[in-house]
This record gives sequence, structure tokens and C-alpha cells, in this order.
Amino acid sequence: MRAATWTRWATCALALSICAPVAFADHDGKKSISTCTTFGQEDKGDDKVQFTIHNTCTIPVDCSITWRLVCAPESKKRRATHAGAARLALTNGTVQTAEASAAICGDDGWSLDNISWSCQPNKD
Repeated sequence: MRAATWTRWATCALALSICAPVAFADHDGKKSISTCTTFGQEDKGDDKVQFTIHNTCTIPVDCSITWRLVCAPESKKRRATHAGAARLALTNGTVQTAEASAAICGDDGWSLDNISWSCQPNKD
């Protein structure tokens, strides 16, 4: 029993020693942008998805969101893809949203994929 407890503790300690420096890495003693910005998405009705970025950083950030809308994803003839993008400028402590709409797909089914977001410190 004692060996199993020690093994679990050692495994946890090893995991923390590997992950903690990466997760809490800050080169200048400050938080990185990735630790103070968050991304979320929520369905809005049958044909829209709302993306949200929340900035808890103490500096303003410029963010971008990209996605791909696929109309009629199961069809070989009607399938169509449309790239989408939004740029958001967030001051410290604010939230902004962008919306992806599938209205262009009409009555066809649709899907979103290749959703990507990133934030950088505002250069102004």
C-alpha cells in the first residue's frame, strides 16, 4: 500500500514539474496573453453561432477569430465552403462578440469547422 501511495505522489509531482513551467511561464514576471483572455461559443437560434472573447488582461488586446462555414456538408453537388473572420479590439476587462451566420446556406444543412482565435497585445 505504501509503494502505491508513493508512486501516485511521485507521478503527480512529475506531472506538475513538467506542466507548471509551461502553464505558468512568464518571461518578464507578467501574465501571458493566453492566461488572461478566454474564448467561448454559443448557438444562437438555428443558423447562427456567437463567438465571445473576454479580456481580463491589464492591457488592451487585438484579437482575431477565423472559421469555415460548410453548406450542405453531406452533399457532393451542393456542398460549398465560405471563410469567415472577425477582428476585435478589447480594452482591459471587456468582452466582445462576433457572429457566424449560416443564412447563406438557405435551407441546406451546415457546419462550422476550422474555428481558430488568437490575441496579441495592442501595439498603440
